[in-house]
Amino acid sequence: MNAVIKVGGKQYFVKENDEIFVEKLNAKEGAKVVFDQVLMLDSKVGNPYLDGVSVEGEIIKNGKQKKIKIFTYKSKDRSNRRTQGHRQPYTQIKITKING
Repeated sequence: MNAVIKVGGKQYFVKENDEIFVEKLNAKEGAKVVFDQVLMLDSKVGNPYLDGVSVEGEIIKNGKQKKIKIFTYKSKDRSNRRTQGHRQPYTQIKITKING
């Protein structure tokens, strides 16, 4: 079974036993999560979501991505140069079951 779910404002195409990286969720590692915002299941399309369909998963890991550097400056002005860094938090989830 294939499904399209909505998590954190983004859409993910998932199958059973897939591992996906989503925006950070407030749950601990090993916790079970249920996604009820299912947009599509095989060939059925919701309007906007399908009723009675859910996707279950298990949280594998919470972490941060690799650091990216951001450098901002104004041309022809040597004093306005600034470097920043950012690490985006994420949650890794293993899809265990698609109920539909």
